[in-house]
Amino acid sequence: MQETFIHFVWKHQYYNKGALTTTGGLAVNVLKPGNYNTDSGPDFKEAKVIIDGLEWRGSIEIHHRSSDWVAHGHTKDKAYNNVILHVVWLYDKAAERSDGTEIPTLEIANRVEPALISSYKGLINSLRPIPCADPLAGIEGVIFASMMDKMTIERLDEKASLVTDVFRSIGNDWEEAAFLLMTKNFGFKTNAEQFQRLAELVPSKLLKKHSDSITQLEALLFGQAGFLDSRPQDEYQAGLQAEYQFLKYKYDLPEPMSEFQWKFMRLRPANFPTLRMAQLASVMQHRQGLFSRIKEVKNKNDLQALFGSCVSDYWYEHYRFGKEAQGKAPKMGLLSIQNIGINTVAPLLVAYGKLHDQQQYMDQAIELLQSLKSESNRITKLWNGLGIKSASSFESQGLIQLYNNYCSKKRCLSCNVGVKLLQRE
Repeated sequence: MQETFIHFVWKHQYYNKGALTTTGGLAVNVLKPGNYNTDSGPDFKEAKVIIDGLEWRGSIEIHHRSSDWVAHGHTKDKAYNNVILHVVWLYDKAAERSDGTEIPTLEIANRVEPALISSYKGLINSLRPIPCADPLAGIEGVIFASMMDKMTIERLDEKASLVTDVFRSIGNDWEEAAFLLMTKNFGFKTNAEQFQRLAELVPSKLLKKHSDSITQLEALLFGQAGFLDSRPQDEYQAGLQAEYQFLKYKYDLPEPMSEFQWKFMRLRPANFPTLRMAQLASVMQHRQGLFSRIKEVKNKNDLQALFGSCVSDYWYEHYRFGKEAQGKAPKMGLLSIQNIGINTVAPLLVAYGKLHDQQQYMDQAIELLQSLKSESNRITKLWNGLGIKSASSFESQGLIQLYNNYCSKKRCLSCNVGVKLLQRE
């Protein structure tokens, strides 16, 4: 039996407590099962039990077999010296503290209802992508809604943690962190690594110096990306090439990337990295700092105003150098802007708010996600098939987190829905 199930049984006290005794025959009365510990050390802390008429306060450790106490190295670990009761599914060996004293052991395998065990196994052995797909319809809407809210916040926290790591790795510079994260996002899945490398080769501080000239911004970006190394295809590329050579010499820029590193195959022209680069140059064409503008984003209108900037005249008619587009090349699409809002702007707001203990930025990130349309992907379609539809990106982000971190990993006992299903037995 998995320990997560035993944790669940102990936490909710779902076992027969009649005539409860240790494996040594001592009477046991559980007054308080303790608080589940998510850090290192015993599984439950601040428990209270009466053993053989004497009240004990301390920790509870959970194992499948009692011999796991030794296998996990707890005998020599003083952090486990305050364990007052060893709760196991099956008893096969006594457990001892580091000082040699034996710990009372409670075996519960024969005290748990078979129906509860069957329901649990039905979940973890399910072949459905979402284990609770069949009984899900019987769950109250408020239970699922509360889990979705929890999942979205959890997902925001995880993304914010990654943002904080970037922020600290570059010397606590919010502007540069915002630029690095946003630029990587401009590559989406296909060219994310390439755009991240480009951001490292062209720091935001350098772009800011030339924010009054779209030509110089494009020269820096396209030049360091490797698109200005070969014979120019037209006069516009030739002009950028000349500008880039001057700037490269002036700032002693590092060697550029190679044009062949960029991926175009199986991409729609609107997603070509060249057009994305032109859109990036347009976003950076402001004197005010990027992160300062991101901090002001509260909804989809603010987001579109920031990232829906017009590209230079050349890129209205081209997707690549020297090749005219069929019709006008579009601005960045709403879905692309939404993607940046979800994966860059919202996490930046949360990370900044957490580091400065300002709840308003978490609220702002939530407001932004609630203003954006629900995402449509493989995972949201799975939920749609079960009648679970999301009305905004706030909800779809929750569904994605729930599936990726719980359903696909069969972490049903860490999910409010799974717990509720088993509680009904």
